[in-house]
Amino acid sequence: MPEKHRTTPVVELPPGAARSEACRPADARQAVADVITACCRAGHPPCDAHAVSDAQLVASELTTNAILHGGGVTDFHVDVVGPEVRVCVSDRSDRLPVARPPTDPQGRFRSGGHGWPIVCRLARDVQVRDLPTGGKCISAVVSLT
Repeated sequence: MPEKHRTTPVVELPPGAARSEACRPADARQAVADVITACCRAGHPPCDAHAVSDAQLVASELTTNAILHGGGVTDFHVDVVGPEVRVCVSDRSDRLPVARPPTDPQGRFRSGGHGWPIVCRLARDVQVRDLPTGGKCISAVVSLT
């Protein structure tokens, strides 16, 4: 059974799942750590420490991007299924994420703009889907082995 974390209230949480009242990047990182730890306690094989860090970074970048570019996080959850973790972040914006060039038209280096390329590089699978009520949901799957 997958372990889950949601920021929206649910009636019953699966054993070992974590809940957060707000979804800041730090909350997302902690949720990933909590859910993976719960899975390890439940008898799943141990996860590679670097892979756990990668999953936490993906969660942090997706929530940061939702806050900065998507009008805020509207839903967040983490599922661990077998040797992978899936992080899903929803926001209010219909705009697709884009990678920005590292320099502006005058050739000056820009600050920021690294989140989406990081997510795409660390995740095995990234999907963006429109939500029926508006906004989008981005899911990223990271291998834990």
